[in-house]
Amino acid sequence: MATGRSRAALASLAAALVTAFLLLPVSPSAAAAPAGGASGQEHARTRAAMERAVRDGAPGVLVTAADGEGRWAGTAGIADRDTKRPPHPADHFRIGSITKTFTATLVLQLEAEGRLSIDDTVETWLPGVVRGHGNDGRRITVRQLLNHTSGLYNYLNDPALHQIGPIWLKHLHETWTPEELLAVAMSKRPSAAPGERFVYSNTNYLLAALIVEKITGHSYEHELHRRIITPLRLRGTSSPGTRETLPHPSGRAYSTAQIQAPLPGVDVTEFNPSPLRASGEIISTADDLNHFYSALLDGRLLPQAQLREMTTTISVGADAYGLGLFRMTTSCGTELWGQRGGGYGFEALTVSTRDTRHRMTLYFNTDHLALQGAAARGIADAEFCQHS
Repeated sequence: MATGRSRAALASLAAALVTAFLLLPVSPSAAAAPAGGASGQEHARTRAAMERAVRDGAPGVLVTAADGEGRWAGTAGIADRDTKRPPHPADHFRIGSITKTFTATLVLQLEAEGRLSIDDTVETWLPGVVRGHGNDGRRITVRQLLNHTSGLYNYLNDPALHQIGPIWLKHLHETWTPEELLAVAMSKRPSAAPGERFVYSNTNYLLAALIVEKITGHSYEHELHRRIITPLRLRGTSSPGTRETLPHPSGRAYSTAQIQAPLPGVDVTEFNPSPLRASGEIISTADDLNHFYSALLDGRLLPQAQLREMTTTISVGADAYGLGLFRMTTSCGTELWGQRGGGYGFEALTVSTRDTRHRMTLYFNTDHLALQGAAARGIADAEFCQHS
């Protein structure tokens, strides 16, 4: 059971992790650095959108795209405000909720092996775990965990304890167990009835990881590496556990939104990611993410039956959400599949056409512009609508 101290500290962490939908006022803070790439002229609109994001306040932007013409990588701004070095295409970064696509893939692989059905109840695999205050694992299916229709309260968003400001900085280096995180979620009533509506909740993916562990007898991290990272040779991808640092090479991450600091923000690069785990802990690179989504959508990680389940969506505003990934449509009508993730001082987005012929990953080292996702969508529009 989580202590009062741990619950208060966990709520402080929530401020930096819950997705916000308000674009904060920004002002220019960095000049754009030249973007590179063999096909740079063909990506002029993408480069211009990246440089506009820097003028609007992002310290740095990294984009790597792959299409029929080959691979293109572009950067703008700075990755480190002290050294002034620009972002590098090989940089490692935290991917936040893009982790959820990896986790959903693990669950669906187990279904393909006949070891579970995603229409099983949570109670089937975790008896007695989802209980109390109106929570009932007997009424929630694994599918509802993966598409965020379980109604379970998000343990990272307790309004009674929610705090925004410098106070959460002192809790960045503490370790949280799944039991402590679940205790916070189960202490609250559900946000909705199971299956009633889409309610984004990291609790869903915490439970999904526990189900993977229950069925396989191995840790979530072990299965992640054995089933996805190692077979795909994602050499820049890792599950850090409690490790606070990023692998080399990497830039820095700057927070303004959660600390209410002026641009360019407070350096929050190193922190203990244990509260995120299967909902947002993974570290990766742009090339690795492009490769992962290509393998996933091409059917190299899942049989067609499970891939159909994953891409069966429910409407979420202008977008649609499947099992661990979402579908968005650009301004020119191109349909894209992928996931976005944000957190302490960063936002990342990976999207691909359904046929995987055109893929893109972008990364901002700030949580300032990225809160609403407007800059990310602008870059995606530029990249996928460049000939419109």
